[in-house]
Amino acid sequence: MNKRHIAYLACTTAVVAAGLGAAPSVHHPTVHRVQPGQSIQKAVDAAEPGDTVLLAPGTYRQSVDITESDITLRGTSAKLTVLTPPSAAGKNACAKAGNGVCVTGSDKAPLEDVAVRSLTLRGFAKNGLWATGTDGLEVRKVVAEKNGQWGIAEERSVRSVLSHNVARNNGDAGLFVANTVDTEEGARDADETVLRHNTVTGNRIGVTVRRLRNLTVDSNEATGNCAAVFVVGDESKPRAGALSVTRNHLHANNKYCAKTPRLPFLQGSGIVLTGAEDTLVAWNRVENNKGTSPLSGGIVLFKSLVGTPNERNDIRDNLVTGNSPADLANRDTAKNNTFSGNTCTLSEPAGMC
Repeated sequence: MNKRHIAYLACTTAVVAAGLGAAPSVHHPTVHRVQPGQSIQKAVDAAEPGDTVLLAPGTYRQSVDITESDITLRGTSAKLTVLTPPSAAGKNACAKAGNGVCVTGSDKAPLEDVAVRSLTLRGFAKNGLWATGTDGLEVRKVVAEKNGQWGIAEERSVRSVLSHNVARNNGDAGLFVANTVDTEEGARDADETVLRHNTVTGNRIGVTVRRLRNLTVDSNEATGNCAAVFVVGDESKPRAGALSVTRNHLHANNKYCAKTPRLPFLQGSGIVLTGAEDTLVAWNRVENNKGTSPLSGGIVLFKSLVGTPNERNDIRDNLVTGNSPADLANRDTAKNNTFSGNTCTLSEPAGMC
């Protein structure tokens, strides 16, 4: 090897070494452990994308606001890790709004891949978990109970997975997913959001899907609510719908809830569609939901509050029995909804069973 080759290799080695030296350090996911009495919010604020905030067993009188993508908040289990409302001192924005856990993004800057798992959210004035402006949110094995409004709720969000949760005894819906809650606009595309394997009991409404498209409500159980599943739309464009309600077990949702300015009293409703289009309702077990509300019955089609009919919905292959005043009830005006292959006894009008 001559001097020219040696000089070339030395130069090359120096350049490579300089490049390696300039490379940014790689963040290795970190677990931030929190014990009762310590601040969850401080741990969340210190976390970087990819990190997990792990809560030890205990009761935490705190609310938590997650504002960074790719953060996991996880308890030891829903039985052992419990969040309850904090005292007046030191409240963050989430607590001041009356919520337990907030996942806060925006339309322009959505939070991506946030996960909340394995904890209980109990007794908050408004919502157990409230999410806005998220992409890929996962809420799993969370118990949301005795919250003033919604148990687990989201708006302005896409690609969410809400699974294996329990929502019980909340003031309004156990699970609530919507386009927006503070503006009037058409239905949003939820981009394959999934609500599956959840249990909802003792709420006003078990699951509310409001002004959304492209999502699935699958394999959930609802009992002891005033109504099990509501799919809510109206005349806005795009219309709500193009979604599926499948393989759910909805039984004995016979709690009484008084009327509101927007709804009549509720009791004994299994699945209710109002102002929705192109929705598949299939392979559900809807049993023993009984009441005398205009919305009572096993599977009910009812025009929206502004009079917009349901259109082109497909109700098929459901087991719908023991419901009153009817197993299947088409109390709407449109003629292009279809009922086929359902096992039932009574229908309004007659002849759909």
